[in-house]
Amino acid sequence: MEVLYSKCAGLDVHKDSVVACIRLHEGSQGVYSVQTFGTTTTALLKLSDWLSEHEVTHVAMEATGVYWKPVWHVLDGTFELVLANAMHIKNVPGRKTDVKDSEWIADLLAHGLIQASFVPPTAIQDMRTMMRTRKQLVRERAQHVQRIQKTLEDANIKVSSAISDVTGISGRAILQAIIAGRTNPDDLLAVTTGRLKASDSVLREALRGRIRAPHRFLLKLHLEQIQGLEKSIADIDQEVGALLEPFRAKCQRLTTIPGVSDVVAEVILSEIGIDMSRFPTPGHLISWAGLCPRNDESAGKRRSTRLRMGAPWLKTTMVQAAWSASRGKSGYLPAQFHRIRSRRGPKKAVIAVTASMLTAAYFIIRDDVEYRDLGSSHFERTINRDKTASRLVKRLINLGFNVEIKEAA
Repeated sequence: MEVLYSKCAGLDVHKDSVVACIRLHEGSQGVYSVQTFGTTTTALLKLSDWLSEHEVTHVAMEATGVYWKPVWHVLDGTFELVLANAMHIKNVPGRKTDVKDSEWIADLLAHGLIQASFVPPTAIQDMRTMMRTRKQLVRERAQHVQRIQKTLEDANIKVSSAISDVTGISGRAILQAIIAGRTNPDDLLAVTTGRLKASDSVLREALRGRIRAPHRFLLKLHLEQIQGLEKSIADIDQEVGALLEPFRAKCQRLTTIPGVSDVVAEVILSEIGIDMSRFPTPGHLISWAGLCPRNDESAGKRRSTRLRMGAPWLKTTMVQAAWSASRGKSGYLPAQFHRIRSRRGPKKAVIAVTASMLTAAYFIIRDDVEYRDLGSSHFERTINRDKTASRLVKRLINLGFNVEIKEAA
């Protein structure tokens, strides 16, 4: 097999150690040199010097948790780095050691058999870390809201059935009053804004329960947690605003896509960056995000077409945005959703809309243009009349009708 890189290295990265194997191609075979380094900054600098002494040009490592990141940051700029998916470069069974793993990675790299994972620039990585942390805090906040609802149900307070948002202005006022020891439904109703959709009689019955001291303690605990998380989310938004300044124009263009808010646009930029040359076509980006059917075929039979794991942080956010876009009254995306839903169901339809939105984001970022909607009538303009008529006639015949088609005047 042809050797592409005559001087390369493979790294087996762990929490406290890095096993490095340099592979030098001499004659018809490779010569290996293996050494183990620590993961402190001083040790990683020694690793960089050792690789430079042997004139190494390319270095590959596995994506092992977060342990690869400090190694990457130290070596970045000095060598051509390749980050490999651990599932793609598994060694053959037997004789597994750290030294063997590093040699295996070096061999694969030398022959060009490692498909490099996408690693954005440092500025995008920083924003990605912020946005992922923000999403985790939003999830934690939702969990505390659910625990508040659980506590209220235990006390037979049915406020969640009468108020859409328990943590809204009126909901928080009611919670604060309950925590303060007020249990009379009329007193609890008096602290609301008076703009709730439910009638006073319904609210009065919903607020009639049996509240004990443990309920008040839990409500206070969860409400304080929610307030702390909301402050943390606001701090992250402020920090992301500073990191986003060089990319603000692209972020604003992304918000022209229906269903894409400022937060969704920030997630898109933090996950895929601004350099679209890493993805030759929109299809490559869609495949990387895990928004297209997988290839799983054997003996001429397709065993599964389920979506791959892909990029879960990007995929989940884009699917939420697609649900929002599909509820629009007009436009290409709602028309696409309803067209596919009638044949294949809502789940496949929303994935198709998500892929269309990500395709639009690809061209917006690459070409610095705004979103241009094709309109609700796009599918009507591009429809194949004969094929559609034949399909409808066949369906009517199957239902027991005699059909005769005449061209309209």
